Amino acid sequence: MNRARLLAAAVPAAVLVLSACGKEEAAPQRPPPVVSVMVLKAQTIPMSPTFVAQTESSRQVDIVARVSGYLDRIAYAEGQLVKEGELLFQIDPRPFQAQLQSAEGELLAQKARLTTAAATLRRVAPLVKQDALPLSDLDKAQGEYESANAAVFSANARVTEAKLNLAYASIRSPVSGVASRSLQRQGAFINAQGENAKLTYVATLDPMWVNFSVSQNQVAKWRDMVQKGQLVLPASLDYKVEIVMSDGVAYPERGKTNFADPSFDKDTGTFLVRSELPNPKNDLRPGMFVTARVLGATQPNAIVIPQLAVQQGSNGHFAFVVNDKGVAEIRQVLLGDYQGAKDVVVLGGLRDGDQLIVDGALKVVAGQPVKIEKKL
Repeated sequence: MNRARLLAAAVPAAVLVLSACGKEEAAPQRPPPVVSVMVLKAQTIPMSPTFVAQTESSRQVDIVARVSGYLDRIAYAEGQLVKEGELLFQIDPRPFQAQLQSAEGELLAQKARLTTAAATLRRVAPLVKQDALPLSDLDKAQGEYESANAAVFSANARVTEAKLNLAYASIRSPVSGVASRSLQRQGAFINAQGENAKLTYVATLDPMWVNFSVSQNQVAKWRDMVQKGQLVLPASLDYKVEIVMSDGVAYPERGKTNFADPSFDKDTGTFLVRSELPNPKNDLRPGMFVTARVLGATQPNAIVIPQLAVQQGSNGHFAFVVNDKGVAEIRQVLLGDYQGAKDVVVLGGLRDGDQLIVDGALKVVAGQPVKIEKKL
């Protein structure tokens, strides 16, 4: 009896416990993530592609001996600036002075022969007219005069050649610039027809050339952008060039392009572009690696966003925007060139007026509402 009563009392309590356990508590709703957005605005921006470039002397001249002889003197300070016409090397001039004197003596002898031949012709000519001498004597006198005259011309040429050789013994700089080290030492025999004829080189420093290469893919990309109205080239293709030194400091002088190779290199798929920059303080030297930035082209209606707002997915780059209902949307974006150190140009996927999430994007879920804390 007591047992039956206990069971009867326990059943309702168990039912209450089971019914309470069968009811699930509703989970608390997650608050929307707080984000900062930037309202995008289309603008015209400069397009300034950069290239790895190398400097080159605008006029580098090899100094080569024109005559053979012993090198008497190296007359310049190696590696220093020299002026046009400054003496660089002196080859022993004495053999050439002797050759000049010999040529001048031969010229005097031929002039004397010409004087004699001319006098003979003057005497023979009237006598032949008077039939005092045969006509053959006149022909002979005329021939000797013309032969002597020709010999004078030849002797004059040998004198000129000897003077040139003597002048070539003093090797002077044809341009103003920096002179490299001497490839030959004092006392060496210089063979004008041999390998040791090259003595050094002089490189002009002002102006300086800067060379860089443009790839075939870059050209195709820019051509497509021009056709779509995304890129405007400067009038008459008048591009300006500025360079940045290896330490990151911008070079103060700007130049302009003055040459573009008409054909692509078959090995690299690039073509050479050359620019010319003033170098009044000789800060630039040939062979330096610099960064060249080409100025002049513009991108109208361009969208520029911070690089941190872009994420990388399996299908490419994407970013989040907030629509008019406060809901996050994912956008696949096509990126262009970098703009400065922190921004990038977007060629597709975003438009003017979009609210781009720039802070808090990692907490955002596409299709879910967000709370805008700040508009930049």
